[in-house]
Amino acid sequence: MENFNAIKKRMKSVNDISQMTNAMQLVSSSKMRRSLLLHDSMYPFFSLCVESMQELRNNCPEVHNAFFDVTQKAEGDTWKIGYFVLSGDQGLAGAFNNNMVKITEEHIRGKILENTRKNIHTQYELNVFGKLAREKLIRAGYNVNKEFAFPITEPTFYDARNVSSIIRQKFLNNEYDLIYLLYTKMESSIKMVPMAVRLLPIDLKSMAQILPENLNDAGMAKSKGMEIEYMPDSEAVLDYLIDTYTNALCYGAMVESYASEQTARLTAMQNANDNAAEMIKQLELMSNRARQARITTELTEIVNGAEQANNM
Repeated sequence: MENFNAIKKRMKSVNDISQMTNAMQLVSSSKMRRSLLLHDSMYPFFSLCVESMQELRNNCPEVHNAFFDVTQKAEGDTWKIGYFVLSGDQGLAGAFNNNMVKITEEHIRGKILENTRKNIHTQYELNVFGKLAREKLIRAGYNVNKEFAFPITEPTFYDARNVSSIIRQKFLNNEYDLIYLLYTKMESSIKMVPMAVRLLPIDLKSMAQILPENLNDAGMAKSKGMEIEYMPDSEAVLDYLIDTYTNALCYGAMVESYASEQTARLTAMQNANDNAAEMIKQLELMSNRARQARITTELTEIVNGAEQANNM
């Protein structure tokens, strides 16, 4: 049995850790509530952007825009793929950051394998939000853009607009042929799913996996039998919608990722507190047994000493 004093030291350590995790749980709970408000308020705006884009493309199929063009590659050519990976700046969030590293590695390996079968080369670059996944991917030997550093804490639409502008510029400058957003989608407080979504060239059919089920039915004006007139013309409206669409998609991914991280950290801290409480109970039992053993030993020594004194 462990020494009584050693058990007391362990109990103090567990209590100290429990106080810290409890404080972090309270902070994460507050941040999670704010992130859920952002999460819920973001979808109506984003769904309207997607809906408007689909309506315009359906009503004006002749309209051409570079952001919809998928480059065709022949054997021996190279796909230039840009990834924008959303991870966290802090740990203690369960498997949140590790899952982002995992889906990034799987997506890269899948693209390389797919293109190799077609005798097409693959060139990729990772632009990582948050430092934890960035550091892990760099250590693993992946091609990470070290000049791109962007925090994910408390995302705002202005942050998303800046990132979206960088993404569109890289696409127009032919730095990337394909651009993917990798983030965590929060389907519920207990279910968070890593996602890989093609941002550019725009693929409206893939939006079904992003929007909630009750917001997937686009084509509001078309369903009412209305003819839509675009001012000043459909191309100008589409240019505006593309900027708004990419801004909204980046913002949506950042909000989803932030909400997922806070929820994962809250769950991790709750589990840590539960484990600490259980450990304290076990240590208290051990402490009681050690104290009883010590008292028994002291009484035995006193009795033995008294007997020896009487025999002298």
